Amino acid sequence: MQELQLQDILKNTTDLKEKKVWYVAIIWRPNAWKSTFINTLIGEKIAITSSVPQTTRNKILAMYNDEESQIIFFDTPGIHESTKSFNSEINNQALSSLRDAELVLYFIDSSRPSGSEEEYIADILTKINTPVYKVYTKRDLPKVQNIGVWDDVFEISSEDKMWFIDLLAAIKTQLPNGPILFPEDYYTKQDIFFRVSEIIREKLFENLKEELPHSVFVAVEEIEDDDKGMKRISAYVYTETDSQKYIVIGKAGAGITRVWKAARMELEEIFWQKVFLSLRAKVRKNWRKDEWFVRKMLK
Repeated sequence: MQELQLQDILKNTTDLKEKKVWYVAIIWRPNAWKSTFINTLIGEKIAITSSVPQTTRNKILAMYNDEESQIIFFDTPGIHESTKSFNSEINNQALSSLRDAELVLYFIDSSRPSGSEEEYIADILTKINTPVYKVYTKRDLPKVQNIGVWDDVFEISSEDKMWFIDLLAAIKTQLPNGPILFPEDYYTKQDIFFRVSEIIREKLFENLKEELPHSVFVAVEEIEDDDKGMKRISAYVYTETDSQKYIVIGKAGAGITRVWKAARMELEEIFWQKVFLSLRAKVRKNWRKDEWFVRKMLK
């Protein structure tokens, strides 16, 4: 996804209605259920979810609209300590979202102990002037962290929107009044190729689970409608090694067939039409060490 430019957004705005408007960044330790929050709040599948940490790789934009506000969330990759070029670029994606934000939501999983990644994020947040709200997720599960009671601390459960009310009200107090930046029926600014690739990647996590190497990515090569009203999609799952490719394909093709079937069914629900999905696995050796390629893939 290309970096958003404010002037491009304003040129495409068709409704200059004024509301409480601006950007809110979400920063988090991997697997803090932040993507589930975004999907539940917006009511659409915007960010993929998985029990596997570090599922989100790109900065994702989601728009929440109500009568008095347009809150534009940056759904960022999870922050974690790493010196690898690929993981460093993911961290850069997350940190870049803090620059334009009016407010930062720091998501913390209250059902697991605090770790070194929490300390790493806390240190980052001391270096910015942007207001920060701590948001403890999974309030429906047993807590292992002492949350306490402060003005800028909230508890939510993404299983029930009721817990979002206080958080949304507090967010609005931090936003300036101004013309909306997107039409009110917009809920994301994602390229359709990116959305399709994310759905396929989610199905890889769901169907291959711990067998799936982290060194995979999905590239959608073509999306077109044929003269029979069917949407034809061609995509590749890239791995770093032949052995990883065989894991994705599975015995007698069973692995990639499960992924193909699950992805096709969800894509047909999204597009409201029949989908022909061509899904293949390919090897691109050591792609995570190619800094140019990593930056290109994460845009």
